[in-house]
Amino acid sequence: MNMIEIDWAQLWTPIRLSLQVALLSSVLSTLIGVTLAWRMSRSSVKGKVLLETAFMLPLVLPPTVVGFLLLVTLGRRSWIGQFAEWLFSAPIIFSWGAAVIASVVVSFPLVYQTMKTGFHSIDYQLGDAARSIGASEWQVFRYITLPIAFPSVITAYILSFARSLGEFGATLMIAGNIPGRTQTVPTAIFVAVDSGNMTMAWMWTISMVFISFLLLLLTGRKKTA
Repeated sequence: MNMIEIDWAQLWTPIRLSLQVALLSSVLSTLIGVTLAWRMSRSSVKGKVLLETAFMLPLVLPPTVVGFLLLVTLGRRSWIGQFAEWLFSAPIIFSWGAAVIASVVVSFPLVYQTMKTGFHSIDYQLGDAARSIGASEWQVFRYITLPIAFPSVITAYILSFARSLGEFGATLMIAGNIPGRTQTVPTAIFVAVDSGNMTMAWMWTISMVFISFLLLLLTGRKKTA
């Protein structure tokens, strides 16, 4: 029986890139989501419902729609894209950074909704008591709100990481599928199946199942801790 030969370099490159994109994008989306959820939980401005609805749109829009909007917003014909190209001497689209941006956008709603629930579950009398003895808003957030809501922060980060790891449609639209540069595991699986390379498709699929299983296991352990 002939042994199936596996190109380990070809196998590992999309996995490494997917992990890099997921790590960076999940950190960014968690920071943004925690900040906005905290601000919005304390705000009663007009239009709050409309603003929060806009925050949640990437969760329900087709990923290709999100990718198209990002492509128009950050493309070389937009002023944002032109400014970025002037600043970095390279376009945003079809780059590793574009994959990060796409992942941040699609994972942000999960972080925001998780942290909104976490902040609303806190007894705000604790914050009022701290303010009554002279604590600033930052001190209330740092020493009371954030420690109590920290389990929600961990859950939000894991959800963001998992969503970023599996991102396909928006990433393909704005970052493309350039091997070694922007090809993540989901796009690599799509190309492998399309070209009939089922061995590599299976290897990448098994790797994603394994990583996703570890993430779910970690989430379960945090909930029972």
